Amino acid sequence: MRLNDLDERIVHALAEDARRSYADIGSMIGLSAPAVKRRVDRLRAEGAITGFTVRVDPAALGWETEGFIEIYCSRNTSPEAIKQGLARYPEIASASTVTGDADAIVQVFAADMRHFEQVLERIAGEPYVERTKSVLVLSPLLRRYSSGAPD
Repeated sequence: MRLNDLDERIVHALAEDARRSYADIGSMIGLSAPAVKRRVDRLRAEGAITGFTVRVDPAALGWETEGFIEIYCSRNTSPEAIKQGLARYPEIASASTVTGDADAIVQVFAADMRHFEQVLERIAGEPYVERTKSVLVLSPLLRRYSSGAPD
């Protein structure tokens, strides 16, 4: 499904603040609150909007260290096997298969360096993992959580 301009603007507004009222969104894009609600309901029914959530600063939960781990897997390891293996790690914020030499990359949040190292060691010990390569984040420069075309 391809979103039209109004739907994209609604999605963008909700991605910035999911608690924003339909009336507020309507005033931003020139629709009534009921019209915005109908569009949001349709977007949810069609699967374009999959849910609403809260964004929490990982540091507020004690997760002060962030890093990325490239995972190099043994031959014939399926993406589903990687996903199942990584799903049990609460420290993993995101995981994706990628192009290039690595098979997957994961974003990890940990309490401190030792915790990050423990997570790295556990991931490296997974039966399908041949090797890993990691980098630590010094300073996040830009994070975008919104969806849709920017205004």
